[in-house]
Amino acid sequence: MGSVFSSKKNREQIEMALAKAKQIVNSNPAVVFSKTYCGYCKRVKQLFSQLNATYKVIELDEESDGDEIQMALAEWTGQRTVPNVFIGGKHIGGCDCKFLSVIEKI
Repeated sequence: MGSVFSSKKNREQIEMALAKAKQIVNSNPAVVFSKTYCGYCKRVKQLFSQLNATYKVIELDEESDGDEIQMALAEWTGQRTVPNVFIGGKHIGGCDCKFLSVIEKI
């Protein structure tokens, strides 16, 4: 029985994390869900800074609900890795070709 209750609790936590992530994405021109030690994340943040872009960084390894946010992002976007980047409310991926092609257009 305990696993049923913990599973429900985890589902509720992920739903709350998803609502939080969507609020952050909808309230900022660009968002990078990141981890402080990730080299790809550092590269994306460096590119945004070089472009003098306004963006919000959420360091998942420093957030108390970072694991839940990462699980919620995986459900929402289909991407479970960081960086997980949004521009103008749209998911554009991570530090990959899709991201770089969007940045080149800026």
